[in-house]
Amino acid sequence: MREIASPTSYETDFALWAESQAAALREGRFDDVDVPNLAEEIDALARRDRRELRSRLTVLAVHLLKLIYQPERASGSWRATIVEQVRNVRELLEESPSLVPSLPAFTEGAYRDARREAAAETGLPIATFPETPSPAFERAGARAFTGEDFEL
Repeated sequence: MREIASPTSYETDFALWAESQAAALREGRFDDVDVPNLAEEIDALARRDRRELRSRLTVLAVHLLKLIYQPERASGSWRATIVEQVRNVRELLEESPSLVPSLPAFTEGAYRDARREAAAETGLPIATFPETPSPAFERAGARAFTGEDFEL
């Protein structure tokens, strides 16, 4: 028989608590479910997916900006990062399609963050990077997502 974790084990042994909660749900022992903490963890999962999407979009945007504004320094590593981030964004959206309608808002926030990061990484003034995505940026992003050559 599996050890039953008390609600206090949420604070002291998260792994034991999580395993215990999963077992209680699978076995229909609903009185053993720590509802408040379980609800908190489920909310945290949703927030995690949103943070991950924005983070991946930011990394993608940083590398696209670097590619556009410092093409002479473009490397295979930059291109590989773009391909990897596109793949990860696609996978995340496939696993959580409810995030798709929020994609424009995530992209807007990610672009704002990416401008600052690209300026820091390239040494170029932040004013170098348009406040909103340029047509070249949008074309490169669209090409990356369709699997086309995203070179400029």
